[in-house]
Amino acid sequence: MALNQSTVNQTTQIEINRSRETEIETIISRVHNALVEKGYNPISQLVGYIMSGDPTYITGHKGARSLITKVERDEILEVVFKRYLSEK
Repeated sequence: MALNQSTVNQTTQIEINRSRETEIETIISRVHNALVEKGYNPISQLVGYIMSGDPTYITGHKGARSLITKVERDEILEVVFKRYLSEK
């Protein structure tokens, strides 16, 4: 797809509804807990997953790998950034 000047100047907007946001927060929390229980650094593992898309960064313990793949990586980032920035 060729980009014309009007396309380049437009900003794409995405927004997750509140119920989906709550579901994603729950999944992130459950995955975090499973990673901690297995002795992994949850931040490093989650960043590895988000950057690569490789679900093997996430343990299968307590179904964490299955859970994380139910959420798009951009949705995870949106929820994390929203939470972080709201606390500033």
